[in-house]
Amino acid sequence: MGPKRRARRLFVTGATGYLGSHLLADAETDRWQIIAPPSRALDLRSAASVDMAIADWRPSAIVHTAYRRDDRTAIVDASRHVARAAARYGARLIHVSTDALFEGRLAPYDEREPPTPVTAYGRDKADAELVVRAECPRAVIVRTSLLVAGRRPGTQEQLVADVVSGTSTTRFFTDEVRSPVRVEDVASGLLALAADGSVHGHVHLGGPRPFDRYELALAIAELNDWPTHRIAPTSLAEQGLTRPTRVVLDSSRATALGITLRGPTRPAARRPRSN
Repeated sequence: MGPKRRARRLFVTGATGYLGSHLLADAETDRWQIIAPPSRALDLRSAASVDMAIADWRPSAIVHTAYRRDDRTAIVDASRHVARAAARYGARLIHVSTDALFEGRLAPYDEREPPTPVTAYGRDKADAELVVRAECPRAVIVRTSLLVAGRRPGTQEQLVADVVSGTSTTRFFTDEVRSPVRVEDVASGLLALAADGSVHGHVHLGGPRPFDRYELALAIAELNDWPTHRIAPTSLAEQGLTRPTRVVLDSSRATALGITLRGPTRPAARRPRSN
């Protein structure tokens, strides 16, 4: 029996978030030594703080999931600092981005499509991609969609749960379409990309079929055996909102790499074999 392979160091930002916590739970401890400093110990908005942390730990790979939706500094500047440190100390960088940087259209978006943001958050995430590419050209930039079906309720589940319980009157858009995907599949995909040094550039990790927000709410209720009588539709047009409309990710590159991507539906029941 040969010597045990030494685990490589994986540095994770945003480890207490929905995606980050699933990534840590899925990481194989015999493959990775996980380093996941909390935000109180590492201010990603500080270039010096990030540089010191990466210099001290010298990770083999970094998965950058951290962000604050309404804080441009925590999105753009933090991504710049992480990418710069990754390049300086030779760490493989997996940067998590979003489908919210597209405005929406009928055709799916593949990795070659340039961002067309229509919201402040979308513009910030698009700018973050630009600084990551500039600072760390060999980084992997992962665009994903609505994350669902985790070990604990995420944002999408909580929205539906509040409506089902009667504590919220939120209605769900029929003209805002996404590629919802199981959070555990995205976490596994990020770990696979961290380990595979041959992959660079953009990779889309979206679910296999599109759902509008109303369909997604019904699917989440079905997965959790919740009643659906309080789940009601509306539309962006009816509400007078400017948001991305139909944004469907083409994730064929990821599936060709062997990454499993499932949506928020139960597996089809297996039919009994006929004699």
